[in-house]
Amino acid sequence: MKLQGVFFDLGGTLRICDPAPEHQARARARMAELAHGSDPDAFLKVIDARYEPYREWALSQWKEAGDFDLWHDWLLPDMPEEALRPICHELTYQYRQVKGLRHVVKGGLEVLHTLKERGYRLGIISNLIGETEIYDWLREDGLESLFDAVILSSITRIRKPDPQMYRLGCEALGLPPEACANIADNLKRDFTGAKAAGLGANILFISKEKLATKTITAENKPDFIVHRFIDILDLPILQGVSQA
Repeated sequence: MKLQGVFFDLGGTLRICDPAPEHQARARARMAELAHGSDPDAFLKVIDARYEPYREWALSQWKEAGDFDLWHDWLLPDMPEEALRPICHELTYQYRQVKGLRHVVKGGLEVLHTLKERGYRLGIISNLIGETEIYDWLREDGLESLFDAVILSSITRIRKPDPQMYRLGCEALGLPPEACANIADNLKRDFTGAKAAGLGANILFISKEKLATKTITAENKPDFIVHRFIDILDLPILQGVSQA
C-alpha cells in the first residue's frame, strides 16, 4: 500500500536539545520558586534523585504519568494536593527546560512543509513527560496546521515501544498502519513497536558515528537510514501521495 501518512518522533529526531546555561539557570530558579524551595541547585538535586526510580518504572512498564501524578506520586509527594495541582504543568515544563533549549532540527521545517505539500498527513508520536509543552510549542511556532495527529505518552499514559502508541496515531490520521511511515532515532523504543504495529516503513535518523555503536536486529531493522534530516525528502517512498 502506498504511504499516505508520516509520523515523527520528537526528542533527538524532529527536536534537538542543546545546552543553554542562562536558560537552564532560569528554569532551575523557577522550579525552586514554584515549589517554595530556597536553593535551586539543591532542590534540583532532590528532584533528580526522585526522578530516577520514576524513570526506571516508566521504561520497564511502558507507562507514563501525567503531570499531577508525576509530582504527587514521585517527585513532590509531600506537597499538598491543593498547592500542587495549579503548578504541576509548569513544574514539568521547567524541569524539561533544565536539560537545555529545544529547537527544530536543521532541515526540519523544510521537511515538514514539503511533505505536507506532497500530500502526506503528518503526525507526532513521542515519549515525554509534560502534558502542555508540545501543544504550546506547536501553537507558538505556528506549526499546528502541519500536524493531523499528536500522540504523547504523557497524554496516553503508555510509552513506546508499546505498539498501541502507533495504532492510536494511525487511528487519528484515519489511515491503516501499512499506509504510514515512522521517522525516529531510537532503534529500541521507536522501531520495535512500530514494526509490531505494522507500519509501512521505518526510517532511522542517526549520525554515522552513532550508528556505528548500534546493533540492528530483525526486530528493530529500519527500512531506510538517513544521516541528514533533509535527506528524508529524497527517499523514493516519500515523493508524493499522488505519485504512482
